[in-house]
Amino acid sequence: MPPTVEWRVRLRLFEDEGTTKARVVPDTGTTALTGRGVAHCNPADTNVPEIGDELAAGRAMRDLAQKLLDAAERDIEGMGAMALSTRQAVGWPV
Repeated sequence: MPPTVEWRVRLRLFEDEGTTKARVVPDTGTTALTGRGVAHCNPADTNVPEIGDELAAGRAMRDLAQKLLDAAERDIEGMGAMALSTRQAVGWPV
């Protein structure tokens, strides 16, 4: 059985002049990637801070996910294999 790998992920949320900002950083031991996301409350809407947190955090995680996929694709190409975007998907859809 292969060894288990665990990555710890730090998510930081903060407010900056009416904008909720999020930063998510995985600690892989080798990869230095950061996902970022923001959310703004429309002045006509009721201010619900939890919604801003969810939006900013979700956007940061989506940004990080894309950066991880891009890094994996570069690594695959670096090994001489076809890019993920040009080969047929196998297994679970992403």
